[in-house]
Amino acid sequence: MLWTLQFAYTTNRELILASMEIESLKNRPEITTDEKLSKKYGFFRSLLTEIGKREIPEDILNQINERVHTVNSFQGPVKGLKKVLRKEQYGIIQLLEKELKLVPKGHYRNMWMAIGMSAFGVSMGAAFGVAFDNMAFLGMGIPMGMAIGIAIGTGMDEKAAKEGRQLSFEAS
Repeated sequence: MLWTLQFAYTTNRELILASMEIESLKNRPEITTDEKLSKKYGFFRSLLTEIGKREIPEDILNQINERVHTVNSFQGPVKGLKKVLRKEQYGIIQLLEKELKLVPKGHYRNMWMAIGMSAFGVSMGAAFGVAFDNMAFLGMGIPMGMAIGIAIGTGMDEKAAKEGRQLSFEAS
């Protein structure tokens, strides 16, 4: 299945239509036998469907099509295909975030959860450990940092949704 996007450009009261197609994933027999691969393929298809609903510049669509072509042309084992799918999906998400500020649902929450655990949590836990003279309190800071990170990330996700920059797709 190919999605066609059409862009209308007006130059001196002229309407010119240009169309760009998003390459679709080809069906593979391995998908039906491997549940994890099937799930990853479904996520990738969802991402492509979401991109098809948006007006994306042609140069970015070309880069996305190159990544889809990489997945379609892969001729290795199932384990390698899973890696290629994950790598290319992550690359497309990064491209959309960097160039168009589009992010999947929960993107900032997931990112800030890790930042909160490492940056806030470990330092808070170390401070508790030193203050109470017992380094067993080091583990207490990590869930606190995780909560702080989730709160910050959720706020950023809500802001992205209000601004229309959030894809209705949740990355795996």
